[in-house]
Amino acid sequence: MRIAGVPVHEWNCGPWACNTVGRHRRETAMSRLASPDRSIGGRIRARRLMNAWSIRHAADRAGISHASWSRIERGLQAADNRFVLADIASALECSIEDLTGTPIPATDRRAAAAQAGVAALRRALVEINPADNGQVPRRPAVELARDLSLMRQLRHDCEYDRAIAFAPRVVSDLCAACKGPERGAALRMLCEATFLASSLLRSLGHPGEAWIGAQRCQDVAGETGDPVLLGLAAYAQACSAISCGSRQEGLAIAERAISAIDPGMVVTGVLHLVGAAAAGDEGWAAEAAAIARRTGETTTHALSFGPANVSLWRLSMRLDAGDPRHALAIAPTVDSVVAQVKSRSVFFHADLARAYAGLRSDDAAIRHLLVAERVAPQHVHSSPLVQKTARALLDRAQRRTGGNALRGLCERMQVAR
Repeated sequence: MRIAGVPVHEWNCGPWACNTVGRHRRETAMSRLASPDRSIGGRIRARRLMNAWSIRHAADRAGISHASWSRIERGLQAADNRFVLADIASALECSIEDLTGTPIPATDRRAAAAQAGVAALRRALVEINPADNGQVPRRPAVELARDLSLMRQLRHDCEYDRAIAFAPRVVSDLCAACKGPERGAALRMLCEATFLASSLLRSLGHPGEAWIGAQRCQDVAGETGDPVLLGLAAYAQACSAISCGSRQEGLAIAERAISAIDPGMVVTGVLHLVGAAAAGDEGWAAEAAAIARRTGETTTHALSFGPANVSLWRLSMRLDAGDPRHALAIAPTVDSVVAQVKSRSVFFHADLARAYAGLRSDDAAIRHLLVAERVAPQHVHSSPLVQKTARALLDRAQRRTGGNALRGLCERMQVAR
């Protein structure tokens, strides 16, 4: 189950950010393609040999199996899946165009750039150690706060390529600042930066790396002792656990956080929402709704928690439960709210597309996919969940109204039958 709803967009604790997409799924999707381009395998082999690397070493850098890498080089397995190519290009320290030999459309280029930035962010997260006194502060807290604000806004606007290019430096510099006289402020900012990093990695389909970010968020929150930050870190961990396929662990994390700490009403509310998504239990969502009635719509801690957000989660939960008709009945209560925020709007319209596709109202589903693409093209071109919806529609498409628009969208997303 993916996380349903969009409770945190600037920190992105949103429901749709928890898609379970990892190494095996990317390799499986790649292997299904019928006609491998042998020239790509040759270029990959040449780049690897130029670095004097073994297949195993290169494959480990890319996060794919060495057997798959070997088949790709020999032209026995296709390598024209955008996500896998991004991992391979990042490992070989080159561009995707260097491997394909052809230009990539501008929208795909930005989505591919976001994928290529994953390795650097993963490395920055792994290297975080707030207790290490070996580093010295590089920049003052006021300057770091401006950078963190920009990172938050980029994530908020689904500008994934810019956000992930910016994030490693922000994380690294904040970690260094934790060793200086502004340690308290730096720790709080580092907690948010790791939270943002985790959510960004989930959105890009890297649940394992997202878990690393959530763990680092928990480490930093522990250094502060702030119950609110500890609650937010637990939220990040629960989201990442679910995106890794462990609903049970996600639920356990939410339960422990609610019972062990008092993070305030807003954070308690979103912890109930993630518990609802993990358990598939409306009772948890009802608890969140009761809290939301008391808080009203809020922007506390950038969580955007309130009645509208609870409705968003419930909409997505109904879809996950296989009830698209009920999901569409919930939609009118949140439509005007999500239109104001890009990161909410793109997920909302993608979910509406999924609901209409489930009811076989394909023309309506296509319209909402196109709206989602217009709002946040990088997300639509990168999201495995949106690709799944588009592929299901494409499989049913014949020469009818909307067919050309759908095929154009699928071409931009590199989705084939």
